[in-house]
Amino acid sequence: MIIKKTGSAVWSGGLKDGVGSVSTQTGVLDKAPYGFNARFEGGKGTNPEELIAAAHAGCFTMALSGVLEKAGFKATEMNTTATVSLEKVGGGFAINAVHLALTAKVPGATDEQFQTAAHDAKQNCPVSKLMNANITLDAKLHT
Repeated sequence: MIIKKTGSAVWSGGLKDGVGSVSTQTGVLDKAPYGFNARFEGGKGTNPEELIAAAHAGCFTMALSGVLEKAGFKATEMNTTATVSLEKVGGGFAINAVHLALTAKVPGATDEQFQTAAHDAKQNCPVSKLMNANITLDAKLHT
């Protein structure tokens, strides 16, 4: 089974003076603004790093729910914050780390059981696996 989801971006202008928007297939994001200011200077709008962080936090937390359920536990609450690190490397930038910070209430689970489940989810959630993905590209220039 292969499930495919889409996201899209539109951009006009240069790096610093340009403006863009991002949208998702579901419409949860619909032409949400993004740009240099939002990415590097704390301005309004979104940016790729916070979108990756939200995706990773959501994926990891959902995966952990499944791992816990298989072990016979059900969380009453889980809160995850993913912090994506964008660092200047050489002449460009790279996302070199993601830190997941999790707090949870899981009735009946010992700390050892919880830690095992959390590490399993960290290793096996699809977004964690994405960090080493094969990325393909189909680029077409319209004149």
